[in-house]
Amino acid sequence: MPRRASAARAWIGTVFFLFLAPGIVAGLVPWLITGWRHADWGEARWVEPAAWLVIGAGAAFLLYAFALFAMHRGTPAPVAPTETLVVTGVYRFVRNPMYLAVLAIILGQALLFANAWAAFYAALVFIAVFTFVKGYEEPTLTDTYGEQYLEYRRNVPGWFPRLTPWRG
Repeated sequence: MPRRASAARAWIGTVFFLFLAPGIVAGLVPWLITGWRHADWGEARWVEPAAWLVIGAGAAFLLYAFALFAMHRGTPAPVAPTETLVVTGVYRFVRNPMYLAVLAIILGQALLFANAWAAFYAALVFIAVFTFVKGYEEPTLTDTYGEQYLEYRRNVPGWFPRLTPWRG
C-alpha cells in the first residue's frame, strides 16, 4: 500500500505535477504549435466563445480532479499516489476526467486558433493516453487496490461519463 503523505506535501506534489504534466501537454506544446495566434472567425463569431467555454470547462475539471488527489493525501503522479482509490467528485462519473479535461483544453485551443495541427496533436495525445491507461494505469490500479478498483471499473466508464454519479 502506498505511504500516506502529509497534506502539505500532497498539495505541493499535486501542484508541481499539474505544471509538469498537463502544463506541458495542454499548455506549452499547443503554444509551440499555434503560437496562440488568434483566428479571425469573421461571421462565425460564436466559435470563439464556444472555444473559450471548452477550454474553461476543461481547466475547471482538471483543477478539481487534481485537487481531489491532494485532498486524498497523494498526487496524480504515479510515483506519489494516494493511499485510497479516488472515487469521489468527478470520478463518480468517469474514471479518466483529467485526461478528458486535458483533451478538452487542447481541442478548445485548436478551435480558438483554427489550427488543424493542434487538432492532430489532440488525437496523438488521446492515443498516447489511451495506451498508457490500458498498458500501465489500469493494471497498476488493479494490483494496488484489487477488488475495490475492479468494482469501480465495472461501474464507472473510462471515457464517456455516466449521467448519474456512481454511489459505490
